[in-house]
This record gives sequence, structure tokens and C-alpha cells, in this order.
Amino acid sequence: MNRRLALPLALLLTGCIGPRPTPPQGAAIAPPPAWREKVAPSAAIEVDWWRRFGDPDLTALVEEALANNAQIGLAAARVAEARAHLREARAARGPELDFTGIGGYTRQLEVTGPVTTWGAEPEGTIAYDFDLFGRLASASAASRAQLLATKAAQDAVRLGVAGTTAQTYIALLGYDRRLAIARSTLQARTEALDIQRRLTGGGYSSKLELRQAESEFRATEQLVPQAELAVTQTEDALSILVGRAPSDIRRPAPGLEGLAVPEVPGGLPSEVLRRRPDIFAAEESVVAADRSLDSARAAMLPNFALTGSGGAIFASVLPNPQSIFLIGGSVLAPLFDSGRRRANADVAAARRDQAAYQYRDTVLEALKEVEDALAGVRRNDERRLSLLAQVEAQQAELEVASKRYRAGYASYLTQIDAQRALLSAQLSLAEAETSRLNAYVALYRALGGGWSRDTISADARPAPATPPLSNGD
Repeated sequence: MNRRLALPLALLLTGCIGPRPTPPQGAAIAPPPAWREKVAPSAAIEVDWWRRFGDPDLTALVEEALANNAQIGLAAARVAEARAHLREARAARGPELDFTGIGGYTRQLEVTGPVTTWGAEPEGTIAYDFDLFGRLASASAASRAQLLATKAAQDAVRLGVAGTTAQTYIALLGYDRRLAIARSTLQARTEALDIQRRLTGGGYSSKLELRQAESEFRATEQLVPQAELAVTQTEDALSILVGRAPSDIRRPAPGLEGLAVPEVPGGLPSEVLRRRPDIFAAEESVVAADRSLDSARAAMLPNFALTGSGGAIFASVLPNPQSIFLIGGSVLAPLFDSGRRRANADVAAARRDQAAYQYRDTVLEALKEVEDALAGVRRNDERRLSLLAQVEAQQAELEVASKRYRAGYASYLTQIDAQRALLSAQLSLAEAETSRLNAYVALYRALGGGWSRDTISADARPAPATPPLSNGD
């Protein structure tokens, strides 16, 4: 077709299918200028950010999880599927060449007797879609954007697995601390109960104090199996994360004390839109849905194609082979389909709008996760300092209560109350230290864990473009 005629025809026919639906304005999102919590200027986050905790066992577990976790393998299979779809969409824009061949023997009864003849007809055909209105090109662009979204989703899964593994490991160390506190306290309660039995047997103490010591011993005793169960369940969960059957997990003797406290990374909210793989995946999903809309609208316009075939006929009844060929074109102009193509375009537009709102929701959730993590780091640190002071105060109170009881100036119940308060404070401190370290993991995870858009494979990367539906950076 003459190119000078193609453009006016395209504009005329495009006008016949109506204006292109615009993205919903309600899906646009602009990040806030700053975080609610004060943070330092932007600092680069390493991809292997879990090394900042200074624990070789934690590093080994995270790397094992990244290599063996089933969810990462599933995400990789989805990437392979998306890449195959992209190859299929790109191949649809090229020519298609086919070969057919028929032949055989024929035996017929004539007046002169049986007659046997043979023949063969090989033929090759070629077809090429001009894609004048961009139906196939838009479908290819949609597949490319979907591949990018799937690859980013795989990176998001890897980041999630690394973060969950680190947090589960820290939780395991926290349960170890609680188990150690429970066992140490139980040992003290056992010794106190033995003393009370001797005092009661010798007439130096009442049966009431003996029963109080027994009650306190039993209350502490049940904490041990409870903590042991938590340790076992957490080990099992961590084993599954790293791709093993449930088994023991190696960890350092110092426990929580062996973990270094990493620094708090900073940056602006607008930078999160560039650092998080899930936001990039949602962004490319919008692009894929938008290009699918273009392809659905182009399907409502005429389709121009070139077809050709050529071959030869061989037969015993022919003195020489005869060549055959056909060269021509075809035009498929939809006139009436009961609204099927229009409905397909409306479906594509609705899916594009859904992807746009999903993008907005993903950005808002990402901003919330960063705010929550920043607040968690600060508030858990403040709580830990308060609990440290409380534990020191409770230890001093228990020493005074024990001395007053032994001197006969206070009842045994006063000592028991001081022991209960100290145990509660110690357990709360262990929980606060666990939450504090896990808040750092949540923060690194919320900030993208060192992910960069450069990690997306270059074979599917489109030309740089402004992120859709974003009023920010």
C-alpha cells in the first residue's frame, strides 16, 4: 500500500472506532516530600544487606534460601513462561513459511485393462501480516512489559524470602533467649522450693510459704516446654524456607548478643518508587495492559496481509513437471460482529484501569511499610532502653526483698512478687530486642533491599519512559 495513503486511511479508520480511553485520574499518586520519621540522607543499600548483622550463620541461611526456596523456583518458571510469550509475540510479526506435499499412486480399471498412475504436488506457502494499525506491535509491546513485570515480581519474591529468612532466624534467637531465661528462672525456683521444704520440715517456715513456693515453681515450669515448642516450630519454619526438611538450625552461642545493629538507611519517599521491585512490577503491568488495549482497538480495524504459494506437479501422465504459483493479498475488514471486538476493547480498557489502581495501591502500601519500619526501629529501641532500666531495677528490688525476707522484715510473698516482676521484665526485654532487630530487617526490605532497575535483563528492557500514573520522581 502507498505510504502516502496509509496515514490518512489510518487516521480515518481510527476515528471510526472512537477516542482512546484515558487512564483514570484517581489512580495517580504523588509521594510525600519527606518521611514522618526523621532519617539520614540517602545511602546505598547493598544487595546482600543481611551481612550487616555480622552473623555468618545468618548469611549462610539467607544464601541457602535464595538458592533452594521453592517460591523462588516458581517465580523463575513464571519468568521463563513470560519470556516464551514474548518470543511468540515477536514471531507473530514476521513472515510465516509452510510446506505441504501430497502424492500417491492410483489404480483404475480402463477398457484396456488396469492402469496405474502416480503423482506428487509439493507446495510452499508464505504469509505476512503488514500490521498496518499496530495490532501485532502492540501485542509484542504488551508481552515485553509483562516479561519485565514478571522478572521484577521474581526479584520481589527473592527480597521477600531473604527478609523472611532473616526475621525468622532472629525470632529463633529470641526464643532461645526466652528459653534460657525460663530455664535459669526454673533452676532458681527449684532451689527456692528445696529450701522452703527444709525450712518447713524443720519448723522454721509455714506451710503457706511452702505452697507459695510450689505454686511459683509450677508457674515457671510450664514456661520451659512452651519456649521449647516455639524453638522447634521456628526451626521447622526456617528449614522449609531454606529448602530443607525440618531439622536443627545452627546458630551462634551468643544468640541475640552476637548480632550487630546495622545503621538506619535513609532517602526520600520518591526514591522508594525507583528502588522497589514490586512497584516496578505494578508499573510494567500498567504498561502491558495499556499496550493490550491498543492491540484490542487495532483488531477493530482492517487487516492487510500478503500471501503467496509456489510448487510443482509431478505425474506419470505429464511429460514434464508443471510449476504452479499464487501471489496475492488479502484484506479482512470487520463489518459486523455483534459487538465482539468492541467488547474486547472495553475489557482491555477495564483491565488497564484495574492495573492502574493496583499500581496506586502498591505505592501506598510501600510508603506505609517504610513508615512503619522507621517507626519500629525507633520505638523498639526506646522500649528496649526502658526495659533494660526496668530489669536493673527489678534485680535490685529482688535483692532487697530477699534480704528483708531472710531478716524477717518481709513476707515470702514480697520476694515472690519481686521474682515475678523480674521474670516478666526479662521476657519483655528479650521480645523487645527481637522486635528491634526485626524492625531493621523490615526497613531494609521496605526500602527495596538494594534492588535496582538495572538488574532487569536488558533483552526485554524497553526504551526509558516516565513511570505511568506517578506525579513524583
